[in-house]
Amino acid sequence: MQLSEIRDSTKAQLLDRVRQHDYGRYLYKASIAKARGFIGEDITFDFPVTALIGPNGSGKSSVLGVAGCAYKPIKPGTFFPKSTVGDESMSGWRIEYDLIDKQLNPRQLVKRSSNFRQSKWVRGEVVDRDVLFFGIERTVPAGEKTRYKKLMRSTYVHRPPLEPLDPVVATEVEHILGRSVADYRVTRYGTDDQFLVGRMGLNQFSEFHFGAGESSVIRMIARIEQAPLNSLILIEEIENGLHPVATRRMVEYLIAVAARKSIQTVFTTHSDYALSPLPGEAIWASISGKLRQGKLSVEALRAVSGRVDKALAVFVEDEFAKTWVDTILREKLGPDYDQVEVHAVHGDGNAVSTHRGHIANPAVSFKSLCVIDGDSQQREDAGAGIVRLPGAQPELAVFEAVRARLTEDLAILTVSCQRAPEAQDLVLRSIEEIARTNRDPHLLFNQVGIKIGFVPEAIVKGAFLALWVRSNSVFCDELATRARALIET
Repeated sequence: MQLSEIRDSTKAQLLDRVRQHDYGRYLYKASIAKARGFIGEDITFDFPVTALIGPNGSGKSSVLGVAGCAYKPIKPGTFFPKSTVGDESMSGWRIEYDLIDKQLNPRQLVKRSSNFRQSKWVRGEVVDRDVLFFGIERTVPAGEKTRYKKLMRSTYVHRPPLEPLDPVVATEVEHILGRSVADYRVTRYGTDDQFLVGRMGLNQFSEFHFGAGESSVIRMIARIEQAPLNSLILIEEIENGLHPVATRRMVEYLIAVAARKSIQTVFTTHSDYALSPLPGEAIWASISGKLRQGKLSVEALRAVSGRVDKALAVFVEDEFAKTWVDTILREKLGPDYDQVEVHAVHGDGNAVSTHRGHIANPAVSFKSLCVIDGDSQQREDAGAGIVRLPGAQPELAVFEAVRARLTEDLAILTVSCQRAPEAQDLVLRSIEEIARTNRDPHLLFNQVGIKIGFVPEAIVKGAFLALWVRSNSVFCDELATRARALIET
């Protein structure tokens, strides 16, 4: 997966703006007292672009609806309609909001609520704000939309002119889709609609022949660019109809729009590509009626939700711990490694709570193990399957252990880092210099890679971990024995 083009400094500035309530209008927090499968769950929108992830039926769209119902343009029935059959439990639903609205209160958060009582929604003094909602129907091909049927009639006469796309819209669409739309045109249709016309070389073609993702992106970007400052954008399944790279670029565009126009976006997704540009504070997972903040991958979310196809799931704190544990088990388990999935779940507390939840749930068909970092504040409990990695700080522990054995292992490390044997002196000097100057252990392997000739961090990390496993057989054998026992039960 490619790195995001959004600078970390931009993300930090946007996070800080939210912390300082530096918006004219902004949905800051929603407290779901009761709605669908949620009872007593809070969500804070700490970043102006928020991703909602979760398995099918987990409540992502419900949270999207909760966000929309904070404002007048979105009627609660859009997301929460009531049927005369089967919806008796809607009685007592309640959502409370903390809003930033400088016109209503320039200094303090504005409190509002939505309640469902006496068979209808009641919203007191509902706040107004420009809200755009892009549902799944946006990717229905134009040829299947009834409002365009008369364009297919041979007797239809179209009078409005074909006009070029707005230059800003064209530029943003080109960046997302990766190809030029400079020759595309748009024309008015009906009283408040438009119709697109594309061009490829000498060939002109109508929107009936667009890809669904292409059409939806152009229309979404056009509406977002026209939206006033401080608007709210709601998007259902942002990746729908898009290539994975285009999905990532779409989210990057929304971050850029947040910086440029103070626009807030909430979207649902099943795509890791949509999550890659976002900080952990921007991602909320909906799991079994609970909301959890943090940068879970979609794959890890599947495991957290109890959906694992292997015999054993191992939960760890972060991506480095995942790589470390994967390296140990791949080396020590042999063919049994095929029955293991290791998942980083963003935090030692998440790892422990997920593991304990699975071992207490008789409906979960796989075994579970938790491996916490050496510096974790969580309590190790071998009897409950919670074990601790050695060392006080994970990256530093591995780096220093390998460094201590360079007399024996320098040649192997050099070749494993994809450098020629004669580069051993360079590798040794680089490691010793970095050991003296490094201030952030998380950067150790990246710094080594740069020093020895711009070797990718992943290769350097893998080389160090492989050597660490070979020289720490006692811990590795114990972990593998514990894992194998769970696989075989």
